[in-house]
Order: sequence, then structure tokens, then C-alpha cells
Amino acid sequence: MNKDSQILKNRIKKAGDLAALGANLYANDFIPDQTIAALLAMQPPEENSRGPEHLIAGRIIGLRRFGKAAFLHLQDASGRMQVYIKRDEVGTENYDWFKKLDVGDFAGFKGSLFITKTGELSLKASWVKPITKSLRPLPEKFHGLTDVETRYRQRYVDLIVNPEVKDVFRKRVEIIRLIRDFLNNRDFMEVETPMMHPIAGGATAKPFRTHHNALNMDLYLRVAPELYLKRLLVGGFERVFEINRNFRNEGLSTRHNPEFTMCEFYQAYATYEDMMNLTEEMVSWISSEVNGSMQINYQGTEVNLAPPWRRMTMAQSLTEIGGIAAETVADDEAIMTLAVEKGIELDKNAGPGKARTELFELLVEENIINPTFITAYPTEVSPLARRNADDPSITDRFELFITGREIANAFSELNDPVDQRQRMERQIANRGDDEEIFPELDKDFIRALEYGMPPAAGQGIGIDRLVMLLTNAASIRDVILFPHLRPEA
Repeated sequence: MNKDSQILKNRIKKAGDLAALGANLYANDFIPDQTIAALLAMQPPEENSRGPEHLIAGRIIGLRRFGKAAFLHLQDASGRMQVYIKRDEVGTENYDWFKKLDVGDFAGFKGSLFITKTGELSLKASWVKPITKSLRPLPEKFHGLTDVETRYRQRYVDLIVNPEVKDVFRKRVEIIRLIRDFLNNRDFMEVETPMMHPIAGGATAKPFRTHHNALNMDLYLRVAPELYLKRLLVGGFERVFEINRNFRNEGLSTRHNPEFTMCEFYQAYATYEDMMNLTEEMVSWISSEVNGSMQINYQGTEVNLAPPWRRMTMAQSLTEIGGIAAETVADDEAIMTLAVEKGIELDKNAGPGKARTELFELLVEENIINPTFITAYPTEVSPLARRNADDPSITDRFELFITGREIANAFSELNDPVDQRQRMERQIANRGDDEEIFPELDKDFIRALEYGMPPAAGQGIGIDRLVMLLTNAASIRDVILFPHLRPEA
């Protein structure tokens, strides 16, 4: 029998012993009257005096026994505190119950505050009640769960033993709340749009497919809510946003999870330049609120989020950061040749815009550390963005990069139904050989544009990547409570 099996067997025996003593192993009749944080904020009674008694409950996360007495650490959602329990104080019968408790068990205590000889504010127990018996042990000696794979797979244990993990997810909740506050304060209305789409559209990505039995039709988990949010602009809502899940049937990495959280927002009578200004203001403010500064450290690199942020066209970035001669960047034939020389596999239908974008991803993207807006994306790779008035080969679009990662994507929206239809049809005609789902023309979206959509700009911000940045997390799995993993062997 291995060690874990023996521990499990011993705990099951203790559970039986507790039950034999009359304890309810999974009680639901103990109501604490204080949180641990509230107790720790109280003034202790004067020396040699006993203050009022309190009821607290939580998980035992550390335990030191001394025969007829013990010190333990109890943890609830608000914090941890030390509890001192002595047989002479709680009585023999109650102490016998306590002796059957282990690290990991939930228990309730009644007692009063006191200061130990080492100066620690603690609770002196006058009574203990078992609440929930834990059959599996926490990681040995409470040194923490360190195996990364196990931490992600057993997040419930990770949260118990690694307090800093809880802090990350508290920050995540705070960041999302601040995004809502920021947009609500600017008259954006939060909406909900369908998660299941009859057509796989809204972004270039492989969707998950399911089937609806009653309608006898295939549906697709959305890759983006964009086309539905634009329908709302047509309907007269001029500022809308949605924070919710998107799903893409693609690879797993430190930057990608099959389901992820996005915030998309759209504003009528605005341009992509307005979106840049709004994004600078929002992200820098959130950083100040969450971290107390616009200067952050991400994985050992200092990052300055204070506005104004750098802005450059994709062509400029290919020269200034990617090291490609400006003449080559401007020459369609030369840029296609260079892409092939760099080992980029271009689809047979790809043009120079695709080549420039692929070279940007290869040579530029990871070298952008401080926030930078990359603008003037090729029309070829931007089927939903408005063409630039002076140069129709590029669009009024930007992507925001920080620490080598795309954080946001935005553009002045295309609201010409004829141009939109032509671009969608071209995208369908140029589909790659590896595409599993044949793209369809979203005729209803075209019909909506034919009713007229006001000039507008929209943006999508990757919440998971923003949280990674503001919590100094190396992997997207560190900021998703239950990331997708391969099945256990």
C-alpha cells in the first residue's frame, strides 16, 4: 500500500471513530458570528482578563499537538488565525472529538481572544465542533502545491494552500468590475448576445460545432460577438458592450485557452482613434486602481502604462523594429519574396497584405514591450474594418501590444453593405485548405447593414491577457480558474 492510500485509510478510520463518538461528519448547523479578518482587527482584552466569546469556522491548515493541548491555524475566506485548544478548557469529551481532527478538516470554535507569549493574537477555545471531515490530505507539511500541472488540474487544492493564487483571482474580479465601471460611467450599456451561432463568423478562427436536435441544425459556439453587437448599433443602441466567453477550437499554450473572456464594446460616431484614447485611459486607470501605479513589473521587465502610448503603422514597425528596409516594405513583390525567404508558408491566395502581417508577427510582435498601438493593418486581413480614406489597401484599425502580446483589437467599423458583402465573399472564396468549417455568408448581417448602421468604432480586449499583465502571471492558465488540460493519464 502506498503512502497516500495509507493516509486515506487512516482518515477514513478517524471519520468512523468520530461518527462513533456522536459527531456529524458533514454538519450544517454551525453559524460563525465573526470572520477571521474581523477578529484579527479587534483589540485584545487586557492581560489576565477574558473578553467576550466569538464563534468562528474554517479549514484547519496547520496543527501542533502537545498531549493535552494544541495550537492550530484556521483559515476562512477572509484570512488565517491561530487557535489554542486545551483539554481542561473544552472538557474531555469535546477534546476527544478534537483529537480525531486532521489538517484539512473544517471545524467551528467558540472562544475568546488573547495574546500568546510570542505576541500573536489568537483564539482560546472553550468549545470545538467538527463540521466537515477531509478524507484526503493537503500537500505534505503545508509547503504548498508546487507541481504546475497538478495546480491547474486540482485548482481547489491550489486555492487552499497557495494564498497568492487567491489574490490573483480577486484581482481578476476587480479588473472586470473596473472595466464595467469605466464603460458604464461613459454611457455604455451592457448587453448579452447569443453564445451559439447559426453561422461561424465574427472572426477568423476555427469554431466548436454542436447540433440542435429540435431545430435539426448545426450551431457554432461563438468565436466573437462582433456581428451581433453591430446589429444593436443598427437597432439604435449607440454604445454597447459585452463581457463574456468566446470559444476557438485551436491550440493550447501559455497565451491561448479554447474558451476565454473578452470585452467587446462599440460606439457610434467614433473612430479607431477615439478607441485608442479610450483604451489608454481605461488600462492606465485600472492599473492605478489595482496595483497603485502605472509602472508595473512583468516577469522581470519594467513596463510603463502611463499615457500617451506609442503609435506606429504596421509598415513603420516592420522597418523600425523588424529591421526591414522601408523600400522592401512598400514593394508588394519584394515583401512576398521576403516572407517566403523567412520560412513563412503563404496560402496560394495570399497577397502582400498577408505577407506583411505574417512578417510583423514573426519579427516585430514579441519585441514590443511598452504599450504600442500598431495601426494601418492591410485590408486583406481586416474584412470587417473600414478602409482608409487615403489608401484603400489599409484599414483604420489598430492592435494594442504590451510585453509582446496582443491585448486589444479595434477599428473604425465597415458600414457599407456592398463593400462588406464583397469582402465576405472574397474571404469565403479564399478559404484555406486546412479550414474544417466552410465559411458562409452572413446574409442577415448584410441585411442589417442595408437598413443602415451609423459610423462607429469598436474594440475587443482580451480579459485574460490583461489580467496576466496586471498580476504578473506567466501563463494564461494562471488567471483562469479551471483551464483546459489534456486528460489525466
